[in-house]
Order: sequence, then structure tokens, then C-alpha cells
Amino acid sequence: MTITEEHARTYGYTDLPALMALMTGDEKHGPAATSTLDVLWVLYDRVLRVSPERMEDPERDRFLLSKGHGPMAYYAVLAAKGFLPVDWLPGFGSYDSPLGHHPDRLLVPGAEIGSGSLGHGLPIAVGTALGLRAQGLDEPRVWTLIGDAELDEGSNHEAIAFAGPAGLARLHTVVVDNSSASHARPGGLAARFEAAGWSVLTVDGRDHEALYAAFTAPHPDRPHAVVARVEPKNA
Repeated sequence: MTITEEHARTYGYTDLPALMALMTGDEKHGPAATSTLDVLWVLYDRVLRVSPERMEDPERDRFLLSKGHGPMAYYAVLAAKGFLPVDWLPGFGSYDSPLGHHPDRLLVPGAEIGSGSLGHGLPIAVGTALGLRAQGLDEPRVWTLIGDAELDEGSNHEAIAFAGPAGLARLHTVVVDNSSASHARPGGLAARFEAAGWSVLTVDGRDHEALYAAFTAPHPDRPHAVVARVEPKNA
């Protein structure tokens, strides 16, 4: 489903706070959502080759939201880009709403996976990249957005360790770093990806131009990671 004519208006980045404000309730995980807002906007506005009209196109880019436990920014961006009606947003989290506290790929137009449990998105993204390669689909790119705390999960480290030597050049990971990880990484988050043979850049997660440059940086024959630093969760 896409927006109908009555919802067909143009939304920009400055509209996102108002769209997010339509979603209320006690289970919002607000910091988890606001930490991803700029990354999501730059991806959907300038990088991802996907649209409401291309949701079933085999050649589309795949975006997998692993950090799905705070999906309000994701829903707001999807609504702004026409994947779902804006009038769905006030029902967020209610019994009969398709917009749950974790996204459901069967209910949310444009969602590639159901997510929210920590540590699932990157392994699924690795499998998606392998599947596209096996089908001979060389153009689609696979993007996943994870939180820094997800790097406390062993499944992510297995995915990182596999993807580099496998040369999954169509695989991209954005780590939103809001200082939530429980375990320190020697050399920082970027060093973990570098050790496994990834291309990696660290940028200000609120700077749209820096994000765009990092997202589009060349990385021949290697998967690419971008660490997007934002304000600490409890700041």
C-alpha cells in the first residue's frame, strides 16, 4: 500500500519532528529513535534506490533496520517518502495498528525484515547479500542500520568476520553510536570492522553532508561500514 491522493504532499527533513510527534505512548524508546533520524533521512532521501513504486523490484536496494526497538524515526521517514499514509502514525503501538513497537515486514510497507531483537539485522544482511550474489543480481545494494549496543552480540561479530573475507562489496552497515555498548572495543568500533577487512569511516551522525560522503565513498571488493556518532543516550 502507498499513500492515496489525499496524502500526496511533499515532506522534508524539517517535517520529521512533527511526524514523530504524532506517535505517542509509554513504549516509544525515544532516544533509540531520535539517534537514527539523520542517518535514515540521508539514506532514504539521497542514497537508497528504493521507492513506493519499487518495493517489489528485484533490482531495488534493500534496507534492513536492525535497530528496530525504537522505530518512530523509521516510520516517520517512510511516511514522509510515501511508503505509508501519514494518518497511520497516530495509531502507533495500538492494538489494531500496523505500526508496532517493532516493525513487522508483513504489515509495514517498505520494511524488509521484522526487527528489534538485538543482533539480528547484520547477519540477515549478510545472508541477503549472499542471496543476491547467488541470483546474479549485482546492482542491488544491501544496507543495514545497527546500534552500537548490538555489537555486544556475538552474532554480529560472526557476520563481520565472515563478510570481509567473503568480499561482500554490496553490503553496507551503519552503526549509530550513542554510547550504549556495554563492552569497550580496543581501538573503537571502527577497528572491529577494519580487523575483518571492511572499509570503514567514522563521521558525525548529525552532519548530513558528512553522512552522504561516507555512505557513497568507494570501497572496491570490500563491505563498507559507517560509524555515525551521535550524542550519548543519557546526555
